[in-house]
Amino acid sequence: MNYQSTRGGERGVSPSLAIVKGLAKDGGLFVPSEIPSLPLSVRELSELSYQDLAYEIMKLYFTDFTEEELRYCINSAYDTKFDTEEIAPVVKKGEYYYLELFHGRTLAFKDMALSILPYLLKVSTQKNDIREKIVILTATSGDTGKAALEGFSDVENTEIIVFYPKDGVSSFQEQQMKVQRGKNTHVAAILGNFDDAQSGVKRIFADEEYKAELLKQGYRLSSANSINIGRLVPQIVYYVYAYGQLLKRGELSSGEELAVSVPTGNFGNILAAYFAKKMGLPLGTLICASNENRVLTDFFHTGVYDKNRPFHVTSSPSMDILISSNLERLLYTVHADEKDVASYMEDLRERGRYQVSENIEQKLDGEFYSGSARDGEASVTIFQCFKDCAYILDPHTAVAKFVADNYSYKRGKQGKTLIVSTASPYKFSQTVLKALKEPVPEDVFSAIRAVSELSGEKIPDAVLEVMEGEVRHNTVCMVKDMKLTISHFLLS
Repeated sequence: MNYQSTRGGERGVSPSLAIVKGLAKDGGLFVPSEIPSLPLSVRELSELSYQDLAYEIMKLYFTDFTEEELRYCINSAYDTKFDTEEIAPVVKKGEYYYLELFHGRTLAFKDMALSILPYLLKVSTQKNDIREKIVILTATSGDTGKAALEGFSDVENTEIIVFYPKDGVSSFQEQQMKVQRGKNTHVAAILGNFDDAQSGVKRIFADEEYKAELLKQGYRLSSANSINIGRLVPQIVYYVYAYGQLLKRGELSSGEELAVSVPTGNFGNILAAYFAKKMGLPLGTLICASNENRVLTDFFHTGVYDKNRPFHVTSSPSMDILISSNLERLLYTVHADEKDVASYMEDLRERGRYQVSENIEQKLDGEFYSGSARDGEASVTIFQCFKDCAYILDPHTAVAKFVADNYSYKRGKQGKTLIVSTASPYKFSQTVLKALKEPVPEDVFSAIRAVSELSGEKIPDAVLEVMEGEVRHNTVCMVKDMKLTISHFLLS
C-alpha cells in the first residue's frame, strides 16, 4: 500500500513517510492507492478485542510496519488510559445507539486517534532514518489540541505546538490546554477563529523557506490534525468495532445496514465511516450533522462549497469550521481525478468557493444525508433526551441526534441508527446545565459538579486533574505572528 497526494504532486509514498510528512508538498492530503476490503467477515471481527481488531484493520493501511511494530503502537495507545475495557462502548438510549468515544484522557473522540499517533510517528521516523526532532504543529477548535498535547507529552525527540482561537473554545477546553504538563508542550491562543488558525498552520507547512530554516536548527515539522493519515486510519476501527458489538449482542443481524450520524466539522470522523463502508462494513446512510456553520450541509444540498459567509461562535465549538479539510479526501476518493481536486482547492483559496461536477453530486447523494442544528435546537435536544432517557448529551452529540431525528422523520423510520457521541458532557457543563433548565454557576468547576449530581455518576479522574492543575501556558498571538511564536517556542 502506497500513498499519493489528492492533488497529484506526490505518488508512491510509503505509509510511514506519509505519516511523517503529514501534508503533501503540493498542499494536498495523502490518500491510500486503494481502499482495502475487510480482512475477515464482520462476524469474525466482532469476536476480537479492540486491540486485535485495530491490528487487523491498520495492517491493511500501514503495510511497511512489521506486526511487532504495529502491535507495539496499538498496545501502547489502547491501554489503561481509557476508563472502560471496551475502549469505545455502544449504549442504547431510546431508539438510538450511541457510540461513546469520550472515555480517554481528554474526554473526546480525538483520543481514539491521538493516543496512537505519537507511537506511529515514533516508529515512522525510525523507519525513515530521520534524525531531526519532530515538531508537531496543529490547530484546534477545542478537542484536538488537548488530545495531541496529552498524546505527545514528553514523548522522546518531539515537540508539540498547538494554536487555538482565544474565544472559540469552551472554558474547560481552554483550561485543559493551559494546564498541560510536559517539557515539550507549547500552547498559544490566536486572536481569530479556528479557520484562521488552521489556514495559518497550512501556510507554515507550505513555506519551504521557513521549513528549511527549522531543518538547519534540527527541527522537522509534522502534523497531528486530521490531515495526517495517521489520524484518519485509526478512526476506521471504532466503526467496525461498534457494528461488531451490536452484531454480537443480537441487536443487528448479519448484513443489516446501520445508519450513522456524525457531528461534523473538519470531516475526518465521518470520512473514516465512509472508508469503513467502502471496506465492506454494512453501513447505510452517513448522516453529516452540522451546527449553524452549515457549510457542509449546503454543500451536500447544492454541490457548491462556499466559505464566504458569516462565522458563528456556537455552543458546539469543535464544529465551528468553514474550511473542512478532509472533504478534499472524499472528493478524490469518489472522483479520482487529482487535476479536478487541485482546481477545486485553488478556487477555494482564490475565491472562497467551488462547485463540483454533477457526477460527483450524484455519487455523494447516494451515500450522505446532511442537515444542521441551531444552538436552540441542540439545547432542546439535550433537554428532551435527558427527560426521556436520563442520558446527558454534550452539545456536539445533540447536533447529531437532532439531525438524525430529522432524517428519520423525512425518510420514515427505516432501520437502526448509530449516533457518534464525540465528547463528554463534562466538557460543556455550563451549556448542558442551561439546556436542562438548571441553575448555571459562573465557575465552570462548580458546573461540572452539578452535572455529576444530575447524572448520578462520579466526576472522571481526567476532569479532576484539570480542575486541580496549575496553569502553565498563557501565550496569546496575532495570526500574522504564528511563525514568530513557533520560533520563540523552539529557539529561544
